[in-house]
Amino acid sequence: MITVGVTGGIGSGKSTVCEVWADLGAYILNADDLAKQVMVTNPEVKQQLIDHFGSESFLDDGQLNTKHLAKEAFEKGRVKELNAIVHPKLPAAASQEIEEAEAQGYDIFVYEAALLLENLEHGSMDYIVLVLADEDHRIERVKQRDNSSEAEIKQRIKKQRNFEKVTDRVDYVIRNNGTLEELEKKAEIIYQSLLPERDT
Repeated sequence: MITVGVTGGIGSGKSTVCEVWADLGAYILNADDLAKQVMVTNPEVKQQLIDHFGSESFLDDGQLNTKHLAKEAFEKGRVKELNAIVHPKLPAAASQEIEEAEAQGYDIFVYEAALLLENLEHGSMDYIVLVLADEDHRIERVKQRDNSSEAEIKQRIKKQRNFEKVTDRVDYVIRNNGTLEELEKKAEIIYQSLLPERDT
């Protein structure tokens, strides 16, 4: 099984690339979803979140109170504190998902993460794919996606790394400044090249 990390900034189109690949038969794991899963299921992480961010970090039914945590982390400048609790647990959780995908017979495992190059999770990836787009395209996409204002989106973009400067650290670059059809085509071509060769 081939493991692939997909990264890129907000609004670049990395989730769309992953959706195309899911349709083509890949196993997709999103880092944000994995982090939320770890926060709820890992007793050590759960306790640390309560100790640091209060018991209201979880709802009465045990689910994550994402509104509370987002407010604490982003509005009060405590993102690093939150990441320090959760991120160390992600590689082991991702490895477990990789094993499960392999056991289920998948040819390609895809890990989608904006912070892929900052964290150690990509160390075990066979390939890294970077999705890039011009800022204007990114702003327009995020506006349509979640009704954020242009100022809010620009602020979020500013907080992320400049992905144009890391093209030398990845195996494939997908530039997404055209139509959805063009992106889907590019994603499909790369997917076909990633597929492991079958012994005939």
